[in-house]
Amino acid sequence: MASNPKVTAKKDEFAKLSWWERISYGAGDLAQNLIFGTVGSMLLFYLTTVYGISAAAGATIFLIVRWVNVFWDPWVGAFVDRHNPKLGKYRPYLMYFGVPLTFFCAMLFFPIESVRGSIPYAFIAYLATAMIYSFVNIPYGALNASLTRDNDEVSTLTTVRMTEANIGNLMVYTFLPLFVQMASPDKTSKDIGFFGIHMNLGDYTSPHAGGAYFLVMSIYMIIGFLLLMATFFGIKERVLPTKAETDKVKYSDLFGEIKRNKPLQVLGMFFLIGFTFMFFGNTVWPFYMQYNVGHPEWMASINLIGSIPGIFLVFLWPIVRKRIGKKQFFYIFLTLFIIGTLILYAWSLPAFKDSTALGYIGRFLQQWGITAATGYMWALVPEVVSFGEWKSKKRVAGIINSIMGLFFKIGLALGGIIPGYINAFFKFDGSKAHQSISALSGITWSMVWLPIILALVAIWIMSRYPLSDKDVVKINKEIDDRKAEGEL
Repeated sequence: MASNPKVTAKKDEFAKLSWWERISYGAGDLAQNLIFGTVGSMLLFYLTTVYGISAAAGATIFLIVRWVNVFWDPWVGAFVDRHNPKLGKYRPYLMYFGVPLTFFCAMLFFPIESVRGSIPYAFIAYLATAMIYSFVNIPYGALNASLTRDNDEVSTLTTVRMTEANIGNLMVYTFLPLFVQMASPDKTSKDIGFFGIHMNLGDYTSPHAGGAYFLVMSIYMIIGFLLLMATFFGIKERVLPTKAETDKVKYSDLFGEIKRNKPLQVLGMFFLIGFTFMFFGNTVWPFYMQYNVGHPEWMASINLIGSIPGIFLVFLWPIVRKRIGKKQFFYIFLTLFIIGTLILYAWSLPAFKDSTALGYIGRFLQQWGITAATGYMWALVPEVVSFGEWKSKKRVAGIINSIMGLFFKIGLALGGIIPGYINAFFKFDGSKAHQSISALSGITWSMVWLPIILALVAIWIMSRYPLSDKDVVKINKEIDDRKAEGEL
């Protein structure tokens, strides 16, 4: 395969990034939350209320699509690693696949009355969306390891990108449900639980709310695509495989990396468990607010408070990590998540349902813990890529990011699938305004007890992570020396 001079030109692999480049890269995280995060947060709720299919059918759609991703994502990673498009190694995919991704995500919520309740339509639309998303998410993840090898820069870059990602979370988990309720029919004035403010909000569980979902989703999709373009035009690729490394890439490298890369094994399992209980909460939160707490009109204000740590306290991540170490970082914030989740459980008890203070405190601590733990772990991916390059003399960032993306998507899927089946098992009925005690118990298991159990498992997994900061510096130095001596 011919080498692309734009891609293989000598660059400073230990570059210090400008603030413009950091912000431009982080715009991609914000974009993906606005485009695909909407799907993870609202699709199951939409399908089982507005769209009108059963909880079991919705969960099964998630299950099948994610099994397809198990085989699809590694192929996409190998494809990306083996090709050098004219405009860059990884950047062009943001443009080429950003357009169809935007379109298909919007079509998931397109209110066509003739297909309402159609399981085949929902399945095909979601499958197409997920497959296209892989061609955006995997190259974007590989870009993280292509900007610089400098460990401090990677830490700062992670802080910036997670700040922007959490702005996206604010837009998705706080304002998206509010905007959909504002655009939904059957409006009444409601106290939103924020300084006595009242707003006219509609019923977003109604079959007639389809147009409201599509309108809000479409606006989010367009903004998301523009942000992807900001990433495309605002960054430079520096740490890239040589032509010899590129030509040696095979699909089977996937299995070699999993077998020999211990940090990849540990971090991959942490990704899977971490994102599973994160998406448990994201998937079940609308159900929990609607039925267990009984105040869906408070969701935006509670989420607004919960978004504060992920936007305004992210700057503390590198400071905390440097003071106490990377493993202890995860231990502390996962413990905060558990404490916050227990407070939210107490909030659902009859004596406390009308206490917004408990909702604010619980959601603040819960989100501080989960956004820190699942956000900062992305800073470990570049060092896992470098470890793999050090061991195999191949830099397969696309394959490694496809593996990480695969664990992420399995976690996302399990976070949507398992609550759906739990809802079905406990007899949740989306056509009813009030649920049975059994259905409420199922929602509590998905929102509280299973996430706490999985958070404890995640703490144990992170205790097994083998790379120290000194190891990472030594590995990158040895790789740089090899390149200088012509060994790569």
